[in-house]
Amino acid sequence: MSGSPGSGGDVLVLRALGLGDAVTGIAPLRGMRRAWPDRRLWLAAPETVGRWLQGIGIVDEVVPTVGLDEPLGWDRAGHVAVNLHGKGPRSHELLRATRPARLVAFATAETTGPAWRADEHEVDRWCRLVRSAGCDCDREDLRVDVTADGRSDEVLLHPGAAAAARRWPPDRWAAVARALAARGAPVTLTGGPDEADLCARVRALAGPAVDLAGPLSLPELARRVARARLLLCGDTGVAHLATATGTPSVLLFGPVPPRWWGPAIDPDLHTVLWHGDGTPDGDPHGTVIDSALEEIGAGEVLAAADALLVRSG
Repeated sequence: MSGSPGSGGDVLVLRALGLGDAVTGIAPLRGMRRAWPDRRLWLAAPETVGRWLQGIGIVDEVVPTVGLDEPLGWDRAGHVAVNLHGKGPRSHELLRATRPARLVAFATAETTGPAWRADEHEVDRWCRLVRSAGCDCDREDLRVDVTADGRSDEVLLHPGAAAAARRWPPDRWAAVARALAARGAPVTLTGGPDEADLCARVRALAGPAVDLAGPLSLPELARRVARARLLLCGDTGVAHLATATGTPSVLLFGPVPPRWWGPAIDPDLHTVLWHGDGTPDGDPHGTVIDSALEEIGAGEVLAAADALLVRSG
């Protein structure tokens, strides 16, 4: 990594990605907070997730940023810049343009740092990077407490995902929701505004279920997940909220191996379903459902949900 280890100033962290990436970044952000307690911690990220992390005390300030196409809105120099976004070179260049005294990043031809490893869990990757800069952290730093309330009886079902490759079919979600409702479990559907049509379709097929797609803010969604008895979803951001808040979950994986993006803590609380062959050859941004995800049946998901519901009392 470049720059002087003794450089002062604030800390600017780049992670201009979505909810799942934001949650998996909590552990290294906590490591930076411990290592540099007298410096203000700024996060360059989409405003919604950035403000949520600011609201729960993970970062001090937010630089609203989406992707890597525009310069960062940063007008000072002499700070520590940390690349939690990617392996470079574009993300490195964006941070160098902010004139830091020190850049913490994975190694490239122009940057000194630890080597990028492709086959590594996302949380471990970024903790390893910041540990190389003296910031002690590990998987246990993922935990967050976003509600003082106890658990509810609610079962959350989140059918959406950013790409079709990671979306399980609506009729199978509906079959699971119907079966859970028949067992007396109160089922609630969640999703973002762009997932309202999907949730409405699942609800129309499922029958008795509350549909909260759209109106929940991110802080409200996080609190809802934290209070839920169980969450069922695919490989998407809300799954990481369940991991961080200790909510039991049934997670459906397809193109991406769970060893990279699955629950990093409390394996007894989470059941991961995946029919991959161990070879990460799927496209997480694909426009059709991944074959490994499509192989998961409704009965398999329901059995996993039943087992966790029994365990949770």
